[in-house]
Amino acid sequence: MQKNKFVIENLSLKYSDGTESLKNINLEIHANAITVLFGPAGGGKSTLLRVLNRLNDLADVVHVSGRVQMSNPDDTWTDILDPKLDVIALRRRVTMVFARPIVLPMSIRENLTYGLKLAGEHDPVKLEQAVESSLHKAALWDEVKDRLNDPAVALSGGQQQRLCLARSLALEPEVILLDEPTSGLDPISTGKVEESLQELKKQYTIVLVPHSVQQAARTADRAAFFLQGELIEVSPGEVLFVKPQDKRTEDYVEGRFG
Repeated sequence: MQKNKFVIENLSLKYSDGTESLKNINLEIHANAITVLFGPAGGGKSTLLRVLNRLNDLADVVHVSGRVQMSNPDDTWTDILDPKLDVIALRRRVTMVFARPIVLPMSIRENLTYGLKLAGEHDPVKLEQAVESSLHKAALWDEVKDRLNDPAVALSGGQQQRLCLARSLALEPEVILLDEPTSGLDPISTGKVEESLQELKKQYTIVLVPHSVQQAARTADRAAFFLQGELIEVSPGEVLFVKPQDKRTEDYVEGRFG
């Protein structure tokens, strides 16, 4: 039986402008799998991503209800909406990669060690191990291993995006959230990121908001279709994109709206 990393129950969220971004969402997110959240703009996909590591705390939210339970390594559960939760600790466990790569104005190496040093790791051997390991996982090591002291801004867009992914991995998270991580990339770079995700899911739980239905179909172990704040349908990727149960899902997948 597939283990769950998150269990979301009756989750609703409303912004101060009156927009109800999420409406009574019930969703299980499996561990060691790629769960894709897809649908038209404004459906609540990115909002849900931000709930999973409490980035929504920084937005103008006036109402949140429901429960979001996250499994711990010792098989206990944490309610991540608990106001007393250590949010900084949560964001180390649940990292986020955004659509636009934002590299730090430092070398490639320093981009990867900066967060670790902030977290208190100063052993040079462990830092170098983290640099190499995270770059291998992000499929970037072979391209940058001889230029780790070069400025990160000198990398191409696709390389910068994979560096951002490696920077998240250096912190040894349990979950990786990705919000349209390949929207600005060429097809070759997109392919490299997607290949990396298929390897990474063996070790991490991945939640992806894709930039197209085609990417959703290529990457999803499970797919969840969102429309105007509602979760319309969720099922294994190979089922949902071939035989959707809901007419609205079928229309969107086949390009009749959105």
